[in-house]
Amino acid sequence: MDDLTRKQKQVYEYLCSRAAKGDAPPTLDELCAELSLRSRGSIHKHIRALVDAELVHSMAGKQRGVRLVDSDHEGGVAPSDPDLLPFVGRIAAGVPLEAVNTQEQLLVPPILRTDRACFVLKVKGDSMIDEGILDGDLVVIESRDTARNGEIVVALIDGEDATLKRIVQRPEVIELWPANPSLSVMKYSPERVSIQGAVVGQMRTYT
Repeated sequence: MDDLTRKQKQVYEYLCSRAAKGDAPPTLDELCAELSLRSRGSIHKHIRALVDAELVHSMAGKQRGVRLVDSDHEGGVAPSDPDLLPFVGRIAAGVPLEAVNTQEQLLVPPILRTDRACFVLKVKGDSMIDEGILDGDLVVIESRDTARNGEIVVALIDGEDATLKRIVQRPEVIELWPANPSLSVMKYSPERVSIQGAVVGQMRTYT
């Protein structure tokens, strides 16, 4: 991934977001339209780079759409796919919002998660925009009950409401920092906050 250009990473993120929603693999023409690329030749060059990086399959005239290496079937993911992660629901990046369990699963490429148990949440709100986490983004969370200071975590407040913030832990107080200058730091006594996991990956759709 580090060797890819910004545009190539954008193409890959878009492919991941479509796969996560269960959409069929897009054609080159569809990619050009969705990503505002001017020519079919330019998108073909980006796809060639992703093929070389072993992130997508070579088209080679065998398939209609551009397929991720982790998604070899038409119009979605197989129920037994090991890259499926639980989609727990929404998470507030503003004020606390109850996480909604949707009982769904989403395809997440290995590069966007860790070897530990992970799950996916959809961001609602704009308090983390300066970290590049926008309303509607899908964030991949490594499930754990501890975090290092400075990590972006899912924090459960009073056992009821979950929020996505950067955490600072002190003996007498837990601080949950937004990444939006118009919002204030949230402060709670340690017994009121439990950590549900930390952000390890992110996906975004451009539609």
